[in-house]
Amino acid sequence: MHYALIARILGILLMVFSFSMVPPVVVAWYYQDGSELAFLGSFGIIFVLGLLMWLPVWRHKAELQTRDGFLVVTLFWAVLGSIGAVPLLLSPALDLSVTDAVFEAISGLTTTGATVLTGIEDLPNALRYYRQQLQWLGGMGIIVLAIAILPMLGVGGMQLFKAEIPGPMKEAKLTPRIAETAKALWIIYVAFTIACALLYRWAGMSWFDAIGHSFSTVSTGGFGMYDASMAHFDSAVIDMIACLFIFLGAVSFALHFAVWRGRSVAAYIMDPEFRFFVGMLTLYVSFIAGGLWLFNIYQGDALTTLRHALFQSLSFSTGTGLTSTDAAAWPSYIPYLLVLTSFLGGCAGSTGGGMKIIRAALVFHHSLRELRRLIYPTGVFAVRFGRRAADDRVLQAVWGFVGVYITVAVIITLLFMMTGMDAGTALSTTTASLNNLGVGIEGVAGGFSEVSTFAKWLMCFAMLLGRLEVFTMLVLFMPLFWRQ
Repeated sequence: MHYALIARILGILLMVFSFSMVPPVVVAWYYQDGSELAFLGSFGIIFVLGLLMWLPVWRHKAELQTRDGFLVVTLFWAVLGSIGAVPLLLSPALDLSVTDAVFEAISGLTTTGATVLTGIEDLPNALRYYRQQLQWLGGMGIIVLAIAILPMLGVGGMQLFKAEIPGPMKEAKLTPRIAETAKALWIIYVAFTIACALLYRWAGMSWFDAIGHSFSTVSTGGFGMYDASMAHFDSAVIDMIACLFIFLGAVSFALHFAVWRGRSVAAYIMDPEFRFFVGMLTLYVSFIAGGLWLFNIYQGDALTTLRHALFQSLSFSTGTGLTSTDAAAWPSYIPYLLVLTSFLGGCAGSTGGGMKIIRAALVFHHSLRELRRLIYPTGVFAVRFGRRAADDRVLQAVWGFVGVYITVAVIITLLFMMTGMDAGTALSTTTASLNNLGVGIEGVAGGFSEVSTFAKWLMCFAMLLGRLEVFTMLVLFMPLFWRQ
């Protein structure tokens, strides 16, 4: 293990991250909200910490190995998530404990969107902007992680079926080409964000709200700039714009790149994961809209019913967590269905949470094969996904991941129940954190400020675990990993 190299990388990351304090300083100065010193102080603290970590080892040169990669990736999210709490602790407008500040920062950086804050619209604008910026930066980090880093480590949905495209997206090891990958991803990500902000502004938001909400929409982050989330605007047009960019954020950015490079949407139509994703969304919307119509929730207004069914289905299933209405007040089976959809999540290589659609699709096709074998015991059936047949090793890896993921979810739910939560609240808290959903039902429908300190730290762990696709963190707990 090259600890000096790992320290050097983390030091550089901290120094780079310190400059993310500059935009909130500008916002604080523009709105004269008195938050300048908190962010300037945070800049100094984070930069000096990074410098102190980097200076002793700045001359160290070595090639990053696979084991180093696991540790770097995990520390990247844990350290930046924790250090992102500094402005929240220094701000005179907030009175947060260390636990609450770290919780809020990790929730933002992992694009979970769970919050312990209330009265968000009354906070200084610089703080409101900073929360949105955290999840936007985290969303970009997740895309690079999923497409460029985790495949090198042998972890992640992109490892299963890499996009059949040449160029920077087909990357399997830590080389300088990751910079090429990141550049292409940044262009797409920023373009989506700008387009989303412009459309929000056109639909009636202020520039401040439009930019802030574009950050949370494209990153599928879920932090709102108002306690009521998107329901604050009560606008069908804004909701539909949000649906469009949540959907785009939950689709593989490798696929977006293929479409962009080929100047044709045919890549979307040909991609089996994309088609499966659209099919699942259609099922979600049909079940939920049907339930709302059956219970006459919107007095027979078909358009309003479809609008909220579509918005909540997209938001919950992709792990976004923005809300257009109080879904927790809907007939009880609907909120539970919404929460459970977050286990499947978005596509591999997207900002979405959950187990990823590609794994769900492979499990579905494999199950169909086993059913055919029951009918024709001597038959030979291949599990096809798109134009290719899935290798049995891939299927074993998928089933192994799904088994571990569900086991972890059960254990975390039981731990939450040990803190005094009822079963529904514990399940909701697990999905909110492990699936990076951020919004809850039952006892946490109004937020997570009232959960215990232990539960908040457990949620932080679960957020990181889900964001890093479980294995990346769990491998660090194996004694074999630390042996020379």
